Amino acid sequence: MALKSFVLTIAILAVVSSISHASDPSPLQDFCVAVNDSMAAVFVNGKICKDPKVVNADDFFKSGLNIPGNTSNQVGSAVTAVNVGNLPGLNTLGISLVRIDYAPYGLNPPHTHPRATEVLAVLEGTLYVGFVLSNPGPNMKNKLFTKILKPGDVFVFPIGLIHFQFNIGKNKAVAFAGLSSQNPGVITIANAVFGSDPPINDDVLAKAFQVDKKVIDYLQSQFWWDNN
Repeated sequence: MALKSFVLTIAILAVVSSISHASDPSPLQDFCVAVNDSMAAVFVNGKICKDPKVVNADDFFKSGLNIPGNTSNQVGSAVTAVNVGNLPGLNTLGISLVRIDYAPYGLNPPHTHPRATEVLAVLEGTLYVGFVLSNPGPNMKNKLFTKILKPGDVFVFPIGLIHFQFNIGKNKAVAFAGLSSQNPGVITIANAVFGSDPPINDDVLAKAFQVDKKVIDYLQSQFWWDNN
């Protein structure tokens, strides 16, 4: 019994440990300002730290989020991101920010952030938003949660789940969102499935979507706009 209890304790600790490390790792110092490591010979999980002696206030500063993004595109939206790629002081802090602009009836298409939960706040306009749960089991449909948001409303999209925002108003809309990773990543579903390079075999997609291959070939021939 003692051995079984010990094994059970270790198993529980392993599960708890894996959950606690599911997001960006915690910093081991006050800050770790990222350096431009695009030419580095060694790749690390995150960014290489800048020498603290040469860090200054500009490493923690970025301007420009007051400027609307260009929504003159196929989906009618634009995402302006603030992450470790353009604000080096975010390195190891496990957080980032985006501004999202929507033209009238503009869409931020269904997508997922593989490394972050997103908290979205509407500043202007009316948005229809939602997310879909992961596969529930045999013969069951993925559940959809939706809400109509107005200025001042906040909505949470859990990490890794497919979600979207659609401007249902006749005027432009603006939202800001915080994400729980310095580099949350984004996978736009249609772009990834139908616009990959090289393309996914059309037999695979025709079977997966239960449609004729001609439909898949048509979809793969389209230009899939990246609004990020």
